[in-house]
Parts: sequence; structure tokens; C-alpha cells
Amino acid sequence: MISVVIPVYNEEENILPLHERLLNVLNSLNEDYEIIYVDDGSKDNSLNILKSLKGNVKVVELARNYGQHAAIFAGFSVVSGDKVITMDADLQNPPEEIPKLVEKFNEGYDVIATIRQQRKDSIFRKFSSHLNNYITKKITKVDLNDWGCMLRGYRKKIVERMLNNDEKTVFIPAIATYYTKNIVEIPIQHSQRQAGKSKYSLIKLVNLMFDLMTSFSNLPLEILLYGGILTAAFGILLGIVLALGRIFYGVEWALGGVFSLFSVLFILIGAQFFAFGILGEYIGRIYKQVKNRPVFVIENIYESKDNSLKKIKTTEENQ
Repeated sequence: MISVVIPVYNEEENILPLHERLLNVLNSLNEDYEIIYVDDGSKDNSLNILKSLKGNVKVVELARNYGQHAAIFAGFSVVSGDKVITMDADLQNPPEEIPKLVEKFNEGYDVIATIRQQRKDSIFRKFSSHLNNYITKKITKVDLNDWGCMLRGYRKKIVERMLNNDEKTVFIPAIATYYTKNIVEIPIQHSQRQAGKSKYSLIKLVNLMFDLMTSFSNLPLEILLYGGILTAAFGILLGIVLALGRIFYGVEWALGGVFSLFSVLFILIGAQFFAFGILGEYIGRIYKQVKNRPVFVIENIYESKDNSLKKIKTTEENQ
């Protein structure tokens, strides 16, 4: 069975065309399927539209907005299929590309990653994506080229391993590569957003990058360590230079560099605040882990019964 997991946040204009295209594609595959929509605390009419959909559908209603990756984990917790596909609700991931992922599942791969061809994003999104891809590749040491595309496939055993992960902040495409080496990456088409606007602001993109770095690597802390050593060495060398200048050229020469000293001082103060910020990110995530609050809370689950959606479960917490 194929399970398609789709997080939804304020996508009322995209749901119906997305669902129609999904049904056309999935019905052509001659495999059992289910479509799992996760309403991530939408403030528009998305939930009501989701509850009106026909077909083999589950709707997971979260208690509030927890973020895209938490919503996907909520969908993972109710999947029935052995082939799990995630995608966005904005139709930038064309549903017509799903057969390519199913083909790779049938070839035996555990994780199917995708590369967006001819991306229809802004220059800012493309730049931030390239930066994120570079950092992710270096941190995970997995040679994939597009970590930001959510049209991806995971075999159910990989999903179960991710669900058993106790971390509170995770980046799903990266954490999945921790549980298998049987990974393939395929090219897919990329489309313009059909309606609405992206839910990822600059702050959310930065937070996502910090989640990735702090979950997978101590590299930022190592940079601080070696940066501190180099800064100390530079300070010692500068002190020696100033002392020699005072000896050979007099006190006036040393005083003449007072503004240079102030410049260096401000640079070092800025570096210190940056270092404190990096440490704060790690400490904040440790604090979140220690509090052990659930990653998401499911308010209701609706499932297809007698050609309509019926409520089957309420209030479930995931640790």
C-alpha cells in the first residue's frame, strides 16, 4: 500500500485541485493507497475542506500549529502503507511525479530523495536552499543535492525508526539518512505555487538550519574552539607587535594605533556574542529535550467510512 502524507497549513485554495490530481495519479498505479492530510492548526477553512474530501482519506487534526516536520511526524504515526510518500500541499511538487518514486520503491530502495529541476522559486529561496544543501551535505556526509524538496519516499521501516527517535528537533530528510544507506536521488519537475504564499519566512529557514546543525554535528562548537585558539594567537601576536613598536619607535607610535585597537576590539566583541549565540542554540535545544514536551498533539483523526469522513480518535500525544 502507498501512504501519501501531506502537511496542510492555510492551503484552502490548493486542497481541492491537489486532491483531484492525487486521485487521478494514485488510481492509475493499480496499488492500494491512502492519502493522509495533516491540518497543522490552519486558521482558514482548510480543515473543513479536508473533512469534505472523498476517497481513501485520513485527516489528522493537530491541536495547534507545530510546524511542517512535526506535522509530517503526526502523519507518520497513522500510516498503514509500506511505501510512504511525503509532499507539500502547495502543488509545487506535482502529484504526477509520484510514479517515479513508486518505481524506485519497487527497485528496493529505502529512501527516495528528489532534485527539483528548473525551480520556480525566488532568488532568495534559491540562494538559501543552495546554502542549506551545502551545509547539510557536509554535516550528514551523504551525497544528496536537494535536501529541501518534501516530495520524498520512505519505506515504512524507516518511518518507524524515525518515530522511535527521541529527539525533539529533527530535519526529516536528514534524519532518514541516519537509518539506511539504501538511498537514491531522482530528478523531478517543479511548479509555481498555485495559490497563497510560502509559509517559510527567513526566521523559519534560519531555525531549520540551526535544527539541522545542532541535531547532526558538533561542528559549530568546534569552529568556536578553533576560532578561540586563532583569536588568542592573533591577540598575542598583536601584543608582541605593539610592544616592539613601542620599544623601537617610541610611545607615540603605539598611541597612534588606538583606533585600530578599537576596531579589533569591536570585532572580538562581535565574535564573542556570536559564540554565545551558538552555545545558546545548543543549550536551548537541550532545554527543550529535557522538558520532554510532545512534538505534536493530535486533536482528532477522521477516516473514510461509508464514503464520508468519520471521527475515529481524539487527543493523542506523541513523545
